[in-house]
Amino acid sequence: MEKVEIDIDGKKISLEAGDFARQAGGSVIVRLGDTMVLVAATMAKKAKEGQSFFPLTVDFREKTYAAGKIPGSFFKREARPGDLETLTARLIDRPIRPLFPDGFMNETQVVCMVISHDQENPADVIALTGASAALLISDIPYTTPIAGARIGRVDGNFVFNPTYEESANSDMNLLMAGTSDGIVMVEAGAKEVSEDVMMDALAFGHDRIKQIIEIQEKLRGLISKEKVPFEKEQSHEDLVAKANGLVREKLQSAMEISGKQERTDAVKAIKEAMDSELNPEGDDALKSELGELFHDIEKDVVRKLVLEKSYRVDGRGLADIRPISIHIGYIPRTHGSAIFTRGETQALVTTTLGTSIDEQRLDSLEFKGMKSFMLHYNFPAFCTGEVKFIAGPGRREIGHGMLAERSLIPILPDKDKFPYTIRIVSEILESNGSSSMASVCGGSLSLMDAGVPIKAPVAGIAMGLIKEGDQAAILSDILGSEDHLGDMDFKVAGTRNGITALQMDIKIGGLDKELMGRALAQAKEGRFHILSEMEKIIDAPREQMSTYAPRIVTIKVPKDKIRDVIGPGGKVIREIIDKTGVTIDINDDGIVSIASSDEKAAQAAIDFVESLVQEVEVGKIYLGKVKKIVDFGAFVEILPGTDGLVHISQVCDRRIKSVSDEIQEGDEIKVKVIDVDSQGKVKLSRKEALREEAGVAQ
Repeated sequence: MEKVEIDIDGKKISLEAGDFARQAGGSVIVRLGDTMVLVAATMAKKAKEGQSFFPLTVDFREKTYAAGKIPGSFFKREARPGDLETLTARLIDRPIRPLFPDGFMNETQVVCMVISHDQENPADVIALTGASAALLISDIPYTTPIAGARIGRVDGNFVFNPTYEESANSDMNLLMAGTSDGIVMVEAGAKEVSEDVMMDALAFGHDRIKQIIEIQEKLRGLISKEKVPFEKEQSHEDLVAKANGLVREKLQSAMEISGKQERTDAVKAIKEAMDSELNPEGDDALKSELGELFHDIEKDVVRKLVLEKSYRVDGRGLADIRPISIHIGYIPRTHGSAIFTRGETQALVTTTLGTSIDEQRLDSLEFKGMKSFMLHYNFPAFCTGEVKFIAGPGRREIGHGMLAERSLIPILPDKDKFPYTIRIVSEILESNGSSSMASVCGGSLSLMDAGVPIKAPVAGIAMGLIKEGDQAAILSDILGSEDHLGDMDFKVAGTRNGITALQMDIKIGGLDKELMGRALAQAKEGRFHILSEMEKIIDAPREQMSTYAPRIVTIKVPKDKIRDVIGPGGKVIREIIDKTGVTIDINDDGIVSIASSDEKAAQAAIDFVESLVQEVEVGKIYLGKVKKIVDFGAFVEILPGTDGLVHISQVCDRRIKSVSDEIQEGDEIKVKVIDVDSQGKVKLSRKEALREEAGVAQ
C-alpha cells in the first residue's frame, strides 16, 4: 500500500493505492475529510475489429452504506443511477476523454464508487481526481494527469473545495478540471458574477489543481504498471494522396453551402464517391481507414478556412450571431411558452406552474428534501433529420437540461414571494449548434410569458475555438460542425449584470488565461446582442398569469395554531379541501399556501383558516351554532373548534325552566363573549347579544 497526501487551504486530500482491486488496470482510493471514493480503471486487451470510435465508459455510483443508510426502494438495493450520478459521470468523462492517445480504440471503463460520505464534503470533485490517478498508475496508455477543484466565493473570498455549508453561503459553484498547463473543463453556476471575478476564480482553482497533480505524479513514482505500448497506425502515403486529390477541393466548395441539410448531403455525396472509387470491394477495414481520412481532411478544410480566411461554413464573421426569431404565448393552454429560433437551432420551451405537491423529492447521499424548480430537455431524432428509437433521456439530455436549469436558478423569485413549483420543458425542434443555450433563452422567455417575476432575463451563447500553433480564432454562436471539428465548446449564460452559468470542454491540452479572457469578452458581446433581440419581444414578466395557472395565496398563522389548522389526524385540513376544492399546504413556520384556479374557492379557504386561528374577543358578538344542550345551559361553537357556554340564566331576559324552550341543537344564534377565564373557558350570553341588537335597532 502506498499513500500520498497534500493539505491545501486546510483541506487534506489523499490518494492510496496498491492493496485493493488489484486485478483492475489501476485503482486508487481518494479521500477528502471522511468522504472516500474508490476508482478503478480497466481496458480490454485489444480493440474490436473495425472499431471506429473510442469506447470509453465512466460510471459514478453512490453506495448508500457510505452514509450509514439503507436504500429506500422496494428492492432495498441501489438501482439505476440517478441524475446526479449521471451528471457526475459526464463531468469525469469530458476532461479525460480527449487525453487518451489519438486512434486508441480499446474499450476502457472507469468505475467510481462512493464508499464513505461524511455529509460535509462532495464526492464528485475528488472522484475526478481519482479517475486521473487510477488511469495514471494503470497499464492503460494514459499519461497526462488532471485534477479537479471546486471553487466557491463566500463574503468575497474564494474557497477551495467548499463544504456543503460553505457552498450554501457562496455566490458561485465552480467545478473545474485541468492539467499542469491549462484548464480543460469548467462547469459553473453563479449569481450574476462578472467576467473578471470568474477569471480570478479560474486562476485560483488552477493554482490548486497543479498542486494536486504533483501528488499524482508522486504516486506514479511509487506504484505504477508499465504502459501498454500504443502507436496509431498511419495510412499509406499513396492512399492519403489519392483521398486528398479526390475530396479536398470538393469539400472546400461544399463548405460554402449555407444550409445545414444541403451541406450535409453534399459532404455525404463526396464521401460516398470517394469510398466507391478507393474501396470498390467494400472492405470493412479499408472503409474504416477511409472514414478516418475523410474526417481528417474535412477537419483540416474547415479549420484552414477559419484561420486563413476568417470564413465560416455558413458565411458569417467570427463574432457574428445567426438571425434570431422569437414567438411567445404560442401554445394556448400552457402557463407560458416561447419558440426561440437561432439560425437552424429551434427550441419550443414551456413553463408550467404547480403547487407544493408537485415538488420533486430528492433522496441521495448529498441531498435530501424537495425541489421546486425543474428544467427538462428533450432531443428527438427528427431535430437533426434522423430516425431513432424514442427512449428515456440519455446522459447528454440530462446534462444539457441541468446546464439550462443552473443558468436560470439565480434569477428566479424567492420562494416566500412566489410559492409555486416551476417546471420548464425544452423540446428541441431543430438543432445545428447549442440547443442547450437556446433552451436557456427560451426558458427565460417562457417564464416571463407565464408571469413569473424573474429578476432579469437570461441569454446563453456557445463559443468555439480553432487553434493551430500561434494562430487562434474564437467563434461566436458555433454550428454543430464547428463544435465537432473545433478545439473548444464554451457555453456562457447570464444577464446584463453577470454570468449565471458556464460550461467549457477543451479538446486540446488546455486553455491559457489570455484565450479564456478573450472568449469570455466575446461571449459577453454575443450575450448582450441576444438579450437585445429578446427584449424586443418581451422585456419584463407579464403582470397577469395565465387563467389556467393555479393561484396561490399565502397567509401566516401562529406556530401554536398550526395544530388547529391541521386538526387531529389531518381532519380539519381535509375538511377545508373537501368544502372548497383547493389545494392547501402548511409548513413548520406557519406559512399556509392555498392554491386554486377559482378565486372564490380560495377566499373561502382563507376565511376558514383565519377563523380557525382567530382569537376570541371579550365583548364581541359572534354568530354561533348550538352544539349541545344540557340542564344548565347550551354549548355554542363560535369559531371552528372553539365552544363557549351560554348559562341558562344568559339565554334570554326572562326566567325559563328549560334551555330547549328557547333554542334547539343545530340552531344558529348570536351570542356575546362576556368572559374568558384563566383556563381558556369561554362564557357567552345570548341575552346580552339580544339587548345590544335591540339597542342598535332602537
